[in-house]
Amino acid sequence: MISDHDNSTIAAISTPLGGGAMAVVRLSGKESLQIIQSLTHRSSFVPRHATLCHLYDGKDILDEVIILYFQAPLSYTREDVCEIQCHGGSVIARRILELVLAHGARLAQGGEFTKRAFLNGRIDLSQAQAIAQMIEAKSLRAQKALARHLCGELSEFVSIARDHLYEALAYSEVMIDYSDEDLPLDLIERLEQKIDAILEKLEKLLKHSVARSGVLEGFILSIVGKPNVGKSSLLNALLARERAIVSEIAGTTRDTIEESLNIAGVSVRIIDTAGIRESLDTVERIGIERSKEMIMQSDIILALFDASREWDMEDEEILTLLRETHHKNKTLIVILNKSDLARKLDASKLEVLKIEPLSLSAKQKEIDSVLMKLEEILSGEDSDEIILSSANQIQSVQDSINALKLAKSELKNGVLELFSYNLKDAIMAIGSITQPYESGELLDKMFGEFCLGK
Repeated sequence: MISDHDNSTIAAISTPLGGGAMAVVRLSGKESLQIIQSLTHRSSFVPRHATLCHLYDGKDILDEVIILYFQAPLSYTREDVCEIQCHGGSVIARRILELVLAHGARLAQGGEFTKRAFLNGRIDLSQAQAIAQMIEAKSLRAQKALARHLCGELSEFVSIARDHLYEALAYSEVMIDYSDEDLPLDLIERLEQKIDAILEKLEKLLKHSVARSGVLEGFILSIVGKPNVGKSSLLNALLARERAIVSEIAGTTRDTIEESLNIAGVSVRIIDTAGIRESLDTVERIGIERSKEMIMQSDIILALFDASREWDMEDEEILTLLRETHHKNKTLIVILNKSDLARKLDASKLEVLKIEPLSLSAKQKEIDSVLMKLEEILSGEDSDEIILSSANQIQSVQDSINALKLAKSELKNGVLELFSYNLKDAIMAIGSITQPYESGELLDKMFGEFCLGK
């Protein structure tokens, strides 16, 4: 056990309340089995075997349930755990929970089961975070990436990195303690090589994680263009339903419209922005400013131009905006819309973006080309490399990289004491991914964000 915590028996409903075939009430703690025995009028249960029996409310049968008993330490929390599988619906599950609490358990806090699993050494922090994120995963690819964390791949990476850093620290301490002794002449060079190798792996992990963050969090896609260019028609075509109002009146869309779509197994948040132009209308101007803000937050930009109209100052304004954002790690797709009408637009104006535009008719639902392009961008190849799944993991790796660079600089200067000091900072930073050094309120905050019953 890593840290002391109260040993009371906790209980919660672990399934969503409402209509359903079944519900689960979970208990964890030393009194779990005793409470179940009292409620079922049974004296024994075989660990890890499902037992069909009646559960009583006083002398009356409340429900026919299945009891699963997991004896410590072979359970999720490494405590005695019992699960009551009852018939679905809020009435039965709530009454069972009331009876469990009346027999000595207390209501679990959000994430308290997982917190106990962490404190009892069943899982580390990276695995605990993966559990919480898997529950909220928006795509199959995100779930698969998080499952690798749950299986311990990130934990293993951290463990190996820490071992190598401790080995380097040991070399440094030997050189400090035995500076007057004859040590190998290439010891400094070997230390540099070791630090360089670790730095390379950490920087590769960080770069790959940032590039693939959309797989876990979902991508933001903005549809951009001047008024009446067909943005709302394209949104409706992508969603295969009439979500946005389509009108010939300029400025119909005065605020951003947001919808979600799954493309190539990835969650995409699609935003139809207000048409960007100079406007005297106060409400429309606010919508245009919001549109520009959303463009800056987007991962992918679909830029629409009306192929049936001649180039004008509004097109020029859109082009200027695209040139400003194109270099900021955003993927840009240029679309010449209204291909069903006679071409009047001078498309050579767009050559400055160095992107081959797609030609389509959103109104006629002829959007296969843009869908194929999005699938190509979003699918990518599933990498065998692990990725960091949270902001604090990314920050921990960044902190470790920064400390290692400082350590390397001190090593070149021959200041071994400062080299060791920075090396210890790097070890602490990378180690915080799996086992934070803080406890108490910090852990309460971390696990308090989990859903009740988990």
